[in-house]
Amino acid sequence: MRPRAAAARLLPFLAWPRQWAEHGVRGDLVAGVTVALVLVPQALAYAKLAGLPPEIGLYAALAPLVIAALFGSCPQLSTGPVALTAMLTGASILPLVAGGGHDPVALALLLALLSGLIQVALGTLRLGWLLNLLSVPVLMGFINAAALIICLTQLPPLLGLTLPNSQSLLLDVVRTLAAADGLYLPAAAFGLGSLAALMLLKQHLPRLPGVPLVVALATALAAATGFATGGGAVVGDVPQGLPALSLPETRPELVMALLPAAFIIALMSFMEAASSAKLISGRTRAAWDQDQELIGQGLAKLGAAFTSGMPVSASFSRSALAYASEARSGLSALVTAAAVVLSLLYLTPLLWHLPKPVLAAVILQAVIGLLDFKVLVRAWRASRDDGAAAALTFLATLAFAPNIQNGIFTGLMLSLALMLYRGMRPRVALLGLHADGTYRDMERFGLPHPHPNLVILRFDSPLTFVTAAPFEDGMLRAARAQPRVKLVLVSGTGINDIDATGLHTLAGLIERFRAQGQDIAFCGLKKQVIDVMERDGLWARIAERAAFRTEHHALDVLLPELAGDAQT
Repeated sequence: MRPRAAAARLLPFLAWPRQWAEHGVRGDLVAGVTVALVLVPQALAYAKLAGLPPEIGLYAALAPLVIAALFGSCPQLSTGPVALTAMLTGASILPLVAGGGHDPVALALLLALLSGLIQVALGTLRLGWLLNLLSVPVLMGFINAAALIICLTQLPPLLGLTLPNSQSLLLDVVRTLAAADGLYLPAAAFGLGSLAALMLLKQHLPRLPGVPLVVALATALAAATGFATGGGAVVGDVPQGLPALSLPETRPELVMALLPAAFIIALMSFMEAASSAKLISGRTRAAWDQDQELIGQGLAKLGAAFTSGMPVSASFSRSALAYASEARSGLSALVTAAAVVLSLLYLTPLLWHLPKPVLAAVILQAVIGLLDFKVLVRAWRASRDDGAAAALTFLATLAFAPNIQNGIFTGLMLSLALMLYRGMRPRVALLGLHADGTYRDMERFGLPHPHPNLVILRFDSPLTFVTAAPFEDGMLRAARAQPRVKLVLVSGTGINDIDATGLHTLAGLIERFRAQGQDIAFCGLKKQVIDVMERDGLWARIAERAAFRTEHHALDVLLPELAGDAQT
């Protein structure tokens, strides 16, 4: 790669001046302020969702936002605390906090460090394709289950109730709502009223910044009515000032305990970032680099780890808001970060009276949009295998709650199992040639008058160790398909790869057919397949019968030979 091209890929911010010259900076300035109005209250809410102090959310909305903008490939992405990553963070650190008395903030910093290192390593080695091993139906099964769990866990705080921390999350939610012990009606009024206001504003006045408006009005109303003095739960003290530098604790036992969760957070958080980047780049027609975005998102997590933050990702809703507000470069993220700095320096005292039920409403309003059960139904209609995998992932995630990372592990295993299962079941069609020159699937329809000496086998898959056995079985069925089969023509247009096992299987079949007085010919073989055969030496043995371009080309040559054999 040329030095200039390498610099442009590794340092995407070098392109900002060109973008400013083309689009101006007004859109970036407006988008930066608009996103900041949403980010600040969401950061407080998502820190609460992760079981962390509210200021940790604000810290995670500062340095990571700037770093992701500097080194990511999609300038509209808004990186910071997000609901799903916060939920995964809380689920990962809760058992260690409850069982070993560890500091949740220290665990969150280590989780950000580990997940960031994983993403940077994958991006540097250009292994971003590994993250595509999770199928869309399985991913949607997990996201729907996780969103449902988040919604259920936010119902008690929405009503002013306290949800105990245990390993029976869903049962605890049901028991808390059924008993309604400690219900404080003003808290329920704040929670339900805020949620209703957010939903109405989103539906009827989408251009208004609903989240900051509702949060500001609720905070002012709580201060005026003495909500906290009456027993209502409020955010309380949020330290003023910028985050201090931090050094994650890297004890081996903690690293080993959090490493699986870190991999899941790296996987899921990048899925969210990638979905936003794909959507936005499709609309702006600007290219984005998956591996460079992995590096940017990974560096953002490292930034969170060393600035007292928490694991972060690109928010789908905030990124969409940045695009809608005409952000065109990373300058919008810098403006947003400047607004977060002002909030940390001067506005945190105003957050003291913010009711916690309002934060629950903010989380619910954001997460409800993730619920899409129609996707699971469509997956079932498209493929029973996909539908079953999505349903099993959904149920496993619910069953493992609050350890929902185990649900995505289940989904990942299902995705890999489905990939292997489908790979081991390639399409093998045996075609018989009719007198009118057409050929049809012999096994599906039956053929009253096929050519007595010829069977065509179509194989639509790479010929590898996974598919060699089905290919061999299909060839042997072709040899027995009719009493006088002399030739099996393999249509190789669907074979785009071949490995050592495939070569060994082909060589064995050729020898077996010749011993039986039968022959094998090939047509439509791709260059990459022929290249492997040439290196192996197999091509020299079969070239005379394997260089046909199409089935018609092969039949033009082979049918007269078969007719001549029949006459003799």
